[in-house]
Amino acid sequence: MTNHDVLTSIRRELQAGADEKIQQSGKRFFKEEVRAYGFKTALVGKMAKQKFNGIKDLDKAAVFALCEELWKSGYLEESFIACNWSYFLHKNYEPTDFQVFENWLKSYVTNWASCDTLCNHTIGEFIEMYPDYISSLKTWTKSENRWVRRGAAVTLIIPARKGKFLSDILEIASALLTDADDLVQKGYGWMLKSASQAHQKEIFDYVVSKKDTMPRTALRYAIEKMPEKLRKEAMKRG
Repeated sequence: MTNHDVLTSIRRELQAGADEKIQQSGKRFFKEEVRAYGFKTALVGKMAKQKFNGIKDLDKAAVFALCEELWKSGYLEESFIACNWSYFLHKNYEPTDFQVFENWLKSYVTNWASCDTLCNHTIGEFIEMYPDYISSLKTWTKSENRWVRRGAAVTLIIPARKGKFLSDILEIASALLTDADDLVQKGYGWMLKSASQAHQKEIFDYVVSKKDTMPRTALRYAIEKMPEKLRKEAMKRG
């Protein structure tokens, strides 16, 4: 089966199963214009697994090339399939793959759902394998691209839950602290909330030290998992 055949097969299935109600209801979760067939995310995940069985003997470069074509379409569901496929290959990640993933984020991501799916899993797993690349995440905080800035934070969601990279998480949060974009604020607030599961005191102390400059959106996200007493304390203005 050629690359063209693989992509054609996926797109035919997505078109055949498209549901206009899902397409319309899904749009309310986004402020920006989103291209979508109208497919439940769980079904897209099943399709990604099923279609991967037909290409799993291809080398990594060939799979990544297919992922790139899926990204180029601009469709939400195709981006999810690309993210699934790139994550399925995580045992074979090498340092040079970072440039591929970074290019996808910078070139093709146009909404929070694609951003989070790529960063939480593919890039997050890569960072756990090659932690030196956290320095690249720190440069993302200065990007003019809102999705790249959000990506700097949401890449660390899963490692944060495991208690990893605390000092880097606080550094990234500080770099994004006064970002005017609410989706970036929510992204780094989510990162802090995830880190609070393993480092509640450190995250609480950090939030309290920054609460006079931290946007309320980020603050609320950061303290969401904390006991009510700590949440009330953190919400007090100095």
